[in-house]
Amino acid sequence: MQIMSMIIMPAFARFFDVSFKISMYRSALALPCSYVRIYVIIELSEHFVLLPHSVLGLIMKVIGYVFHVYICYSSPHLCNLIHKAMTKDVEVAEHHGGGGEYSAKDYHDPPPAPLFDADELTKWSFYRALIAEFVATLLFLYVTVLTVIGYKSQTDPKLNTDQCGGVGILGIAWAFGGMIFILVYCTAGISGGHINPAVTFGLFLARKVSLVRALGYMIAQCLGAICGVGLVKAFQSSYYNRYGGGANELADGYNKGTGLGAEIIGTFVLVYTVFSATDPKRSARDSHVPVLAPLPIGFAVFMVHLATIPITGTGINPARSFGAAVIYNNDKAWDDQWIFWVGPFIGAFAAAVYHQFVLRAAAIKALGSFRSNA
Repeated sequence: MQIMSMIIMPAFARFFDVSFKISMYRSALALPCSYVRIYVIIELSEHFVLLPHSVLGLIMKVIGYVFHVYICYSSPHLCNLIHKAMTKDVEVAEHHGGGGEYSAKDYHDPPPAPLFDADELTKWSFYRALIAEFVATLLFLYVTVLTVIGYKSQTDPKLNTDQCGGVGILGIAWAFGGMIFILVYCTAGISGGHINPAVTFGLFLARKVSLVRALGYMIAQCLGAICGVGLVKAFQSSYYNRYGGGANELADGYNKGTGLGAEIIGTFVLVYTVFSATDPKRSARDSHVPVLAPLPIGFAVFMVHLATIPITGTGINPARSFGAAVIYNNDKAWDDQWIFWVGPFIGAFAAAVYHQFVLRAAAIKALGSFRSNA
């Protein structure tokens, strides 16, 4: 035992100090003890990948328990934190006929938002969120529409400009995705960082926001989009009118069905990413992975723009399309406007149904709860 303490324990102590201690102290109150042991086993197993699976499993199990004993021996305070985390979320469910079942959960789903909550109209936090959505959408449209117009002016063949100059489609996609990343990061703690009526609609269907808040957000987003594009026109009136005002229109050579399909699929990708990035179950499971939720959302916007700019100019945001159409006020933009509302709302609906009822199995859980209460 002395030899084991002199040889093996220092190795575990070193591993604990350099890689595991930080994660443990950060998430000890959120992760059950079994998850901690699994994490340690996974981390250590990288050094034993050449062993047969059965031998590897046995060795890793022994190492995990030895490591756990060593933690409790060397740091009683940390051991207490682990045991508190282990027993924190264990619930006992009583069944008919006696007995109980233990179910360990390391996350909690927030309660569903009420369909109609009139009390929100009396709270300052609601109006503060509306202001945040308005300003965020204004900034989003201002920067992105300026980018689109700037690119078109830099590649205008009538001015004998370099056709390979400017930011290109890649730069436009980066502008949209980057602004979403920035603005969602800035406003997520205030309003949730929707900045898009389709995202708000999807979250409303999933009962993440009430009807009052959803309608308020959509109005604020559309007004912000109008003001953002209005600023672009006010500052660069000649360029704005000459280069299409950043309005979404169906490109030549594509029929309306193709444009509608592109908007549906593009919005599905975006809203599905929003659900996945903000899922409390995923946040608990991947708490050791320091990934900001706005990052995958911004990348989703970036990737969708790369795919659909040649087709529709990429809407996937009814407020963005509506604001540009209002200020530009062109017949073509208004004729195609329905595509940029119907498509995103269908895509958001599909993403909400897929995430809530397929991936999170909300329907099955509800049926199980109904049967247990029957």
